[in-house]
Amino acid sequence: MPWLLPSLAIAGGFVALLWGADRFVLGAAVTARNLGVSPLLVGLTVVGFGTSAPELLVSAIAAYRGATGLSIGNALGSNITNIALVIGATAVVAPLPVSREILGRQLPVLIVVMLVATALLSDGWLDVTDGALLLGGLVAALSWVVWRGLRERQAPELETSPGTLSTARALSWLTLGLVTLLASSETLVWGARTIAAAAGVSEGVIGLTVVAFGTSLPELAATLVAARRSEHDIAVGNVVGSNLFNLLGVLGLPGVIAPGPCEENLWRFDAPAMIGVTGLLWILARLFPPRGRLSRGQGALLVACYALYIGALALGAH
Repeated sequence: MPWLLPSLAIAGGFVALLWGADRFVLGAAVTARNLGVSPLLVGLTVVGFGTSAPELLVSAIAAYRGATGLSIGNALGSNITNIALVIGATAVVAPLPVSREILGRQLPVLIVVMLVATALLSDGWLDVTDGALLLGGLVAALSWVVWRGLRERQAPELETSPGTLSTARALSWLTLGLVTLLASSETLVWGARTIAAAAGVSEGVIGLTVVAFGTSLPELAATLVAARRSEHDIAVGNVVGSNLFNLLGVLGLPGVIAPGPCEENLWRFDAPAMIGVTGLLWILARLFPPRGRLSRGQGALLVACYALYIGALALGAH
């Protein structure tokens, strides 16, 4: 039974992932309240970038081993998964408010970064210059987000009172939750990749689907738990921050570590799909009622877009 161990890894990973996400979001939210930091800032930085660590690790290892295409596919596929599946599924579970800050600043900046990243890949090569530009953009973006967040310091409202939870204990939960998220996501990815490889699925499709989905599971779990706790800024900010990190850090690192070719389909098909679902999210939340909130129907539309994308890959889009 060659698939028994990978299947057990997937099942156990799911359980650990959900527990880790709960502890991680609780620790982040309580720390924000105790320190008087905006929950949006926490979502965009600590939660958003922290849950992107699996993508960074997978891309770094893949690039080091010469699989630059897998790294690029992981970054683009994760962004599509985060917007269409993570945000969509969360809105299906419960209508999801989207703040003016995210609609007016964060999402437009994310779309611009996506356009720039696509332009850099359109020559069919991810080189050192491309990687350095993207990593430089990461430093600039992180500095800007922190500056904006510190200008709007406010204490987040929590579903449960954090009065008995000290900052030190909250940080401990945050750290333990993050470690659990990373370990469980890697376990899930290993199990899924093993099964996919045994089934004869190509490396490129694995990067865009199995690896992208697996490394996006921390975002999915953290976003669902944050929404359940009514930490909506953390829920949406987590995805926006994660996608910025994916484009600037996860995509930039392979260019510096091991420059390599970019498959034509990645920038001709997958990058436009990524930009399209992000633009759709902005349009739904900004222009359609209820404005500033994703309804269950709109969330279902995003999930349907993800299903169509996976279906296109299955039918030979690559």
